[in-house]
Amino acid sequence: MAEALIIVDVQNDFCEGGALAVAGGAQVAADLSEFLEDMHADYDAVVATRDWHIDPGAHFSESPDFVKSWPVHCVAGTAGAELHEDLDTDYIEAEFLKGLYDDGYSGFEGRLGDPGRVGILEGEKGVKVEAADVVAEDAPDLDTWLQEREIDAVTIVGIATDHCVRATALDAAENDYSVTVISDLTVGVSEEKIEETYEEFAEAGITVTPTQDL
Repeated sequence: MAEALIIVDVQNDFCEGGALAVAGGAQVAADLSEFLEDMHADYDAVVATRDWHIDPGAHFSESPDFVKSWPVHCVAGTAGAELHEDLDTDYIEAEFLKGLYDDGYSGFEGRLGDPGRVGILEGEKGVKVEAADVVAEDAPDLDTWLQEREIDAVTIVGIATDHCVRATALDAAENDYSVTVISDLTVGVSEEKIEETYEEFAEAGITVTPTQDL
């Protein structure tokens, strides 16, 4: 069985000090780095997702309800959209950018991108690469990319358990992957919602486990 590790949205705006911070986000970044150092060879692929909002419409609001609308966060090309500095990116081989023009909760809505291109000066005229230019028109989505590598199992970690981790895991199960979520390498917003999410996972056949039980 070929397995991928999917690191969901471990970005500055979702960690302490960010626009939409989740308590414990920075610790998850640091813990994930240790996990990757020890365990990266156990995975056939390691990928990350990012919120990469350009014009997400009603997803952004000046008076958010924190259910369907949110404060401005993870704007494409800004520091808030960068992966957290405590996350070691050496083993990440691909990034999937989501929410450019919509909500973008699930990593399976993301497409392969190269966010490092933003800010690069190209050519004699010094043309700046724009935020929308980092995802090619023919870029594969996450499912396509995994299928091309014959991945049939995914382990999911990151932020936030009851939002984007939830959506990514449920979509993975819907797409017939064997899905594991590592509980101590995720962090969520609401304890009540986390418990509800775990119930959804159980119904969908998703395994939730701490690192020590892997």
